[in-house]
Amino acid sequence: HYDLWRRLGMGTVPEGPILSFEASVRLMPITAPKGSGFPTQSRRSCGSTKKQDLEENEMSSASSPIPPDDPQRSLTLAQPDHLPHFGLVGDTYTITVTGEQTAGRFCVIDTHIPPGGGPPPHRHDFEETFILLEGQMEATFRGTKSTLRAGETLNIPANAPHQFRNVSSEAVRMLCICSPAGQEKFFVEVGVRVATRATPPPKLNENEQAAFIEKVKAIAPKYRTELLREA
Repeated sequence: HYDLWRRLGMGTVPEGPILSFEASVRLMPITAPKGSGFPTQSRRSCGSTKKQDLEENEMSSASSPIPPDDPQRSLTLAQPDHLPHFGLVGDTYTITVTGEQTAGRFCVIDTHIPPGGGPPPHRHDFEETFILLEGQMEATFRGTKSTLRAGETLNIPANAPHQFRNVSSEAVRMLCICSPAGQEKFFVEVGVRVATRATPPPKLNENEQAAFIEKVKAIAPKYRTELLREA
């Protein structure tokens, strides 16, 4: 499958009475740093009501530089074994977090790369971060090769030529984070659904390979990606 990818390449205590702990907590002021923009509040006793909690939250949010919580967005819990997997020229990609789930800020892709696998030289206008979980991978960045090992992280700046390839004898598992999101849709469009996170896609005959190459070349610009001859 790597050959097929290559064909794409183009103080002090105060005096006074001693208060109990509970009384001191009720009287204890909470003072925000000067100039922070946050109001000074007094800590209430443990017997505060839910309504009071909500009112304090609203008061705090009113002066906060952070936007209010968006209740329309929900928690994302990704369990790779229960997600769809997409095979692409020998490699397998599992989308664990989509752009829709992050309001377009980023996406996360769990990637399985067998020995000899990896995409051809390319570049794109989004940041790409690799976190290697298992195995060893060779990365080429602007013509310079480096080795990435399990536990290490590599970030590729937007628009920079690069390539990664598994030159070892063991499979590689890594997380790929793209920011902003969008790349995950590329794998959905050109990949083939497979059974598991490590299931390779079916092998293509010569005609199928040619058709696949033309399809990737045609849709690459749609995903802000340029295929190159060298990384």
